[in-house]
Amino acid sequence: MRRHAVALTAALMAVGAGCGVGTSGPVPAGPPASGLRAPGSVRSYAQVYFVGPYGVQAVARRVTPPAGPQQALDLLLAGPDAAERARGLITEVPPMPGRPTATAGSGAVDLYLPVPVARMNGGGLGVTQLVCTVANAVVPGGKQPSAVDVRVHEAATPGIWTVRCTASGNVLPVPDAS
Repeated sequence: MRRHAVALTAALMAVGAGCGVGTSGPVPAGPPASGLRAPGSVRSYAQVYFVGPYGVQAVARRVTPPAGPQQALDLLLAGPDAAERARGLITEVPPMPGRPTATAGSGAVDLYLPVPVARMNGGGLGVTQLVCTVANAVVPGGKQPSAVDVRVHEAATPGIWTVRCTASGNVLPVPDAS
């Protein structure tokens, strides 16, 4: 019993003494941090959403600033690159007759689909990829991506439906304000 008490005391003293915090006060550590984007600055990366073994995943792609919704959408439509495919990422956005387009304005994005979602094979994950990719592009108004309304326009379908991409990469409808 005494041996266990001695071992426990020695372990606690080692943990307390080995925390690495000295008593010398502040020490100069070099220049200020760099590499972080200042608020309001232009991004040089676009978030593109692909499907992986654990669901929808964002990848960063280098872009020519400013990265607008159409530029991000074009990166998505090009599919995952070799390194992304090696990580198991794929796209569920099916080939379509025509090309989806996206335009930004007033803190929202209009996403125009050349076919109705109901005719898109595996449409659920593909729609998530489309919506989250355009919502995370630079949008006028400085909104957080999860607060960006994406207004989806489907070809040959009346009406527009509005959704948002959550921080976890899920697409949720925006409640009607009326």
